[in-house]
Amino acid sequence: MKRFISMFTILMTFVILSGVGFAQQWSSEQKDVWSGVQKYWDVFAKGDAKADMSYYDESYLGWDFQSKVPQNKANTSKWIEYMLRNGSIELYTLTPVAIWVKGDFAYADYYYSMVMKDNETGKKENSEGTWTDILMKKDGKWLLIGDRGGSTSK
Repeated sequence: MKRFISMFTILMTFVILSGVGFAQQWSSEQKDVWSGVQKYWDVFAKGDAKADMSYYDESYLGWDFQSKVPQNKANTSKWIEYMLRNGSIELYTLTPVAIWVKGDFAYADYYYSMVMKDNETGKKENSEGTWTDILMKKDGKWLLIGDRGGSTSK
């Protein structure tokens, strides 16, 4: 029995340590896309709606889980401006899941978590969820042409 426990312990240690080698390795193209995603989240978190919208192509069409229909850039801009006028992002994290790149087109699947503060009441609310961003590189900058996702918090 002791031998079985010893062998089991060695086997589990090997499995755990070998799992480290399976960590995601991103190509330079994938890293470039992810850097673009982080840039527009950074300006969004700073409360700069105009700078955030500069990362949306005119052809943008996105669909938040909470929306009945997809929204174009103009409607999305209204919602972002409203949200940032009435609240602020205290903290956020992004975790990439999958990034696909083909020339000047890409998509990024990721998980987000953030703490939003209501500017009037000071109340803080946690939100988490998933997004798939569809991007096009234009003049060296990754722009959103579409997305789908949103909060999965209750």
